Amino acid sequence: MVKRDETDESHSLRGPIDRPALLTIRDIIDREEPLAVPSLDDYLNPTALEVPLEDGLCHAESAQIDVQWTTRADYKFHYTDADGVNFRWGKHSHDGDYIHVPRNEQYHPPPDATADPDDVEESCIKQSVEALVTRAVLKLWRVAYHAGSYNPLNAASNPP
Repeated sequence: MVKRDETDESHSLRGPIDRPALLTIRDIIDREEPLAVPSLDDYLNPTALEVPLEDGLCHAESAQIDVQWTTRADYKFHYTDADGVNFRWGKHSHDGDYIHVPRNEQYHPPPDATADPDDVEESCIKQSVEALVTRAVLKLWRVAYHAGSYNPLNAASNPP
């Protein structure tokens, strides 16, 4: 079991969780990522898609990506691993608090997925369709996995 860091973020996702979107994301991950076993935390009334991974980035022996997607297409893909590393890609309003993020797409870098305005970066993922965002996250994660480095996680062109 991966220990999750409950990093508090003062900005929240807008709208209720979109179950059909989470099912689409689950099916894509199940089909395209052999290290993942995705499942909804509650099948009928989910709050998140949980994606345990049989291996993590760098030296982590296990990891998990928790996904939230709302009916307003706000989202969060939050990675945590057995070594205590956290990062996330997200899209939601931040009221201009993230000084390096001109739009709503943001990347909270490792090791702690900070919400410090000086550290949050503009995300390289600009799509808003759940299938495209999911494929971009999987590709970025897989490139970082093979590189043995966190550096590729937000270093791609749009779309990654």
